[in-house]
Amino acid sequence: MKSSRVTLTVLLLFFGLVLVNYLASSLPARLDVTADRIYTLSAGTKSLLGKIEEPVTLDFYFTRSANGLPIAAKNYADRVEEILRQYARSSGGKLQLNLIDPRPDTPEEERAGLAGIAAQALPSGDRISLGLVATQAGQQKVIAAIVPQREAFLEYDLSQLIAKVQQLDRKKLGVLSTLPIMETQNRALQMQGRGVEGQVIAQEWGNTFDLVAVDAGASTLPAGLDALAIIHPQALRPSLQYEIDQFILGGRPVFVALDPSSLSNKRQAATMLAMGSLPPNVSSELPTLLQAYGVDFDAGSVVGDANRAAPVPDASGNMVRTPVWPIMQAADFNSAVQPASQINRVWFIEPGALSARAGAKTTFTPVVQTTDAAGLLTPEMLISSSSELLTRAIKPSGRKTLAALVTGKFPSAFPNGAPAEEPDPANPRPAVIVPKAGLKESSGNSTVFIVADTDWMLDAVAARKSSFLGQVYVQPQGDNLAFATNVMEYLGGSSDLISIRSKGSAARPFEVVQGMEVEADRQYQEKAAGLERRITEIQTRLSELAGKNEDNLKLVASAETTKAIEEARREQAVLRGQVREIRRALREGIDALENKLLVSNLVVAPVLLCAFGLWFHKRRRRAA
Repeated sequence: MKSSRVTLTVLLLFFGLVLVNYLASSLPARLDVTADRIYTLSAGTKSLLGKIEEPVTLDFYFTRSANGLPIAAKNYADRVEEILRQYARSSGGKLQLNLIDPRPDTPEEERAGLAGIAAQALPSGDRISLGLVATQAGQQKVIAAIVPQREAFLEYDLSQLIAKVQQLDRKKLGVLSTLPIMETQNRALQMQGRGVEGQVIAQEWGNTFDLVAVDAGASTLPAGLDALAIIHPQALRPSLQYEIDQFILGGRPVFVALDPSSLSNKRQAATMLAMGSLPPNVSSELPTLLQAYGVDFDAGSVVGDANRAAPVPDASGNMVRTPVWPIMQAADFNSAVQPASQINRVWFIEPGALSARAGAKTTFTPVVQTTDAAGLLTPEMLISSSSELLTRAIKPSGRKTLAALVTGKFPSAFPNGAPAEEPDPANPRPAVIVPKAGLKESSGNSTVFIVADTDWMLDAVAARKSSFLGQVYVQPQGDNLAFATNVMEYLGGSSDLISIRSKGSAARPFEVVQGMEVEADRQYQEKAAGLERRITEIQTRLSELAGKNEDNLKLVASAETTKAIEEARREQAVLRGQVREIRRALREGIDALENKLLVSNLVVAPVLLCAFGLWFHKRRRRAA
């Protein structure tokens, strides 16, 4: 009898669990307790769905019946299906969701191929499709392959697809750059017959805008631009600067990226020096315009922040924290400014500092700021100094602004009208100057978004290209691309997508360990500084001893010289051992914390479960 009761209890519990799960999956309400609310549609998505005028059909293609389907692919497809159902529920009937299994040799497979859904081969020989097609009034947009590596951007990708299928006319974004942001913007390499691949950020901007390349050597801007991106401007013609000034005063938004020390230009300079050519200038600025708009930028100063130093491998492969390559965290971003509201991690490379000019009438709003440990260095110090030397050279002088939003009624940088064009050496005849009647101040409210770095948006820092089931895709590194895209969407007037950028990122910095690493590095640098200096002296002494020869070709190794070399090498080995011991000792605290966390993760849950079982058992015995 007792065994029958136990069996009945187990069966009832089983059916109860099944029923609860079924009811939970059927209810429209959801409880999302994740930190970033990754299972909840953002306000931007809900706003976008509320603006749908004509019904949109979503065809979700997933080959669920394929043999040998990877568990990871199935789980991710279920995740995508669930969020699509949330879209449909929140659209008020404006979204119709169709779940389609494009099995081999079926009309569904043919439709998927015609729509542009990418089918990839599995080891079993079957082909799998995982993509989405949006259709509205005969217009169709597609995500050819939905890959798990972009899960943090899933909601943004889906919302962007719905927004794109409703767009009839796209805004034009002018891209003025001396860096190869777009494929058409590196004329030197193109003239040599070498193909130039554009940056991923241009592809991201191209999802929202029609991009128009602007020649950095031109005198005018192309007609019909709605927004302008100026990246690494160098020696722009006064007439072009006047055109930019009038563009801004006319109320059209501008994004500006300047740089005191461009890593891209530095690498190009090394190549050109090896070929015997003159290296390019590595800095950029727009003093005439920015100073008129109430902004100061010093192209001769680089910002370093020991608290945000990025771990970078040195020549020996050891990871060293580099203060002039700061990784800015969520706390460093001004969440009141929409493009930065949900940004968690952006990596800058040798950035500069922005500040508001005294007496400026415009509104200067810092968007990204360093910690109080930041200081300024000269670009020349970066040429041969190690990370340790740079860290010691930084004199903390308060927070530095790396990015800022400048708004208000701007005065013209050219109050006397259009400047006279400089004479063209190829055409010695003087040009006929036709005076232009321009704006003296903003006709309304003007907006300029400025970032004091350019490398942060380039592929070398912002993205990595990989493949999944044969499909090439871009995997963002941190939120660099997200931030750059947020800014342009904000300036271009589309704010609905901003709130969902970078949502649900699984990467979470362990701030306690991070702080311990910063403190360990500081102590290590203090204790190891003397040892490193002594090692350097020994290396210099060894070079001198090795260089003692009569004809500069043959080494003369006397017994005395050989003994001195051996002693110096032994001392060098001992000192290096002491340096390693210091670093090991300083990491003991970090390692101990990691071990405690590991043990707690493995032990706490089983212990709590056992304790609950014992309590429940005692309670039942008392009741009996």
